[in-house]
Amino acid sequence: MSDAQAPETWHAALHRLQRAGTPHVLATQVTSAGSTPREPGARMVITNDATFDTLGGGTFEWQTIAAARAQLKEQRYGFSLEAFSLGGRSGQCCGGFVNILLEAFPGASTHVAVFGAGHVGQEIVKLSVPLPWQLHWYDSRRNVFNEHDRQQPRLSCHELHSAKENTSELPPNTHALVLTHNHDEDYALITALIERDDLASIGLIGSDSKWASFQGRLKRDGYSTEQIERVRSPIGRIHTTKLSNKTPYAIALTVVTELLWLTDTPSPPDTRGLEPQALRTLFDDSPTTMS
Repeated sequence: MSDAQAPETWHAALHRLQRAGTPHVLATQVTSAGSTPREPGARMVITNDATFDTLGGGTFEWQTIAAARAQLKEQRYGFSLEAFSLGGRSGQCCGGFVNILLEAFPGASTHVAVFGAGHVGQEIVKLSVPLPWQLHWYDSRRNVFNEHDRQQPRLSCHELHSAKENTSELPPNTHALVLTHNHDEDYALITALIERDDLASIGLIGSDSKWASFQGRLKRDGYSTEQIERVRSPIGRIHTTKLSNKTPYAIALTVVTELLWLTDTPSPPDTRGLEPQALRTLFDDSPTTMS
């Protein structure tokens, strides 16, 4: 038997990409007439740089891929319908006709990195999982993440090996929260994060005295005032008054609420369903090529 890995199927790719928050398109052959490479129900998944499974190959598949990638590039998410006369628009010799439904998914537009899987970190992640954020969760302790954590959508769990190395992996515009079990680890992470000028925000858990100590240490280590002022500490202080309830859940609520304000963006347009004309064409007994 060959040791070569089998190609990833469309449903496996769809599951993985949706968990990872990666923009992608699901292309489904919904109707066919005459001779066509595959039957209705055939599917493939398309990203900006890869495809998974096939609609039968040929020119019309390449045109489908091009149409899907155009939707991703132009951020036209939701449903659209592409029609191909196999001999007309696609230049193939089958002579049949297919309608392809494209479902474009935007993926996660917001990335949040949580450094620390203690009580507050766990509550922050629990509250954040239902939100449309891609979560990157780090901790230096072994076996701190359970199987349930690893199976959550849009949540990736990592062992924290090196502050410098792990923070360099974060996507640009990530919102970073530092709340590990160790002050020295917190400091190493803060120094690594403020050296990046492309992060959306940096937050540090702790008291006013902890942050005052960190500020003095950062100044002595040569960091500029501008770099130091990028750190928000303590995190979750929505009002000027201090929160008297300091349970992990209460702190997590204020932290996630603060992140909601920091990540607030306009809701995407309602893209449910297809235009009536597209549906009429789809179910017409005598289909005609759509532009």
